Amino acid sequence: MKIAVIGQSLFGQEVYKELRKDGHTIVGVFTIPDKDSKADPLATEAEKDGVPVFKFPRWRVKGQAIPEVVDQYKATGAELNVLPFCSQFIPMEVIDHPKHGSIIYHPSLLPRHRGASAINWTLIHGDKKGGFTVFWADDGLDTGPILLQRECDVEPNDTVNTIYKRFLFPEGIKGMVEAVRLITEGKAPKITQPQEGATYECIQKKENAKIDWNQPAKAIHNWIRGNDKVPGAWAEVDGQEVTFFGSTLVDNGTVANGQPLEIPGASQPGIVTKPGLVLFGNDGKTVSQLTCMNQYKSFTV
Repeated sequence: MKIAVIGQSLFGQEVYKELRKDGHTIVGVFTIPDKDSKADPLATEAEKDGVPVFKFPRWRVKGQAIPEVVDQYKATGAELNVLPFCSQFIPMEVIDHPKHGSIIYHPSLLPRHRGASAINWTLIHGDKKGGFTVFWADDGLDTGPILLQRECDVEPNDTVNTIYKRFLFPEGIKGMVEAVRLITEGKAPKITQPQEGATYECIQKKENAKIDWNQPAKAIHNWIRGNDKVPGAWAEVDGQEVTFFGSTLVDNGTVANGQPLEIPGASQPGIVTKPGLVLFGNDGKTVSQLTCMNQYKSFTV
């Protein structure tokens, strides 16, 4: 099948490579412009293979598709668009153009956790199950019909990084290739997303990742790990902005010995111990926090 790969990152690169191994013809790669004179991994791989690479800064202006950009895309003759990870807004003139439409990878079990920070919110909400969805693109935000889904257990101390590396990245690549195979064989379903259970959350950025200490320890733990390592949960300590990583929930009933640390807004002071910083929720239960980072240096407390 003639495929246009639209996206970026190492994930996009690996999906591209596996589709080629599966015998598909990549007629064009559409990715982001170089950053600091460095090409995106997907672009680098495609250029090495002699595949046409397009690096459009944008596809739309004021909500309208840019005609010359759309024309360059159409000239590739793609029969299917594959969007493994795409941070750009792609116009419907492109989404609907190929014979087989467009499919997108999303790192949650849709319709739960629509939006650009799905992995973060899976952890912040303390979900027991996570996973990914490959769905057919439509004009909504992560609302198109489901082609396939794969789920995994969420471990109690998973971070964005650990669940991504363990499951969402390797299995997501396989899932995208399987989805294209199903389309090629004429066996790909289009399952309407249910309204029940649908959620949408905002993009997690540094400015909205500040820790609210007035909540139970489990919620604080989920907030820290759900922002670990990007964008990084933070709080003010000793007049400095400190980012917290490596949270674990402690439920052994013991009281740590160490140096008290005043944390504005916390129900009680934290305790600096040799293994790490012990924090408390408003329920008196504890969170063990191993590493903190301020704007000047990284340190273990």
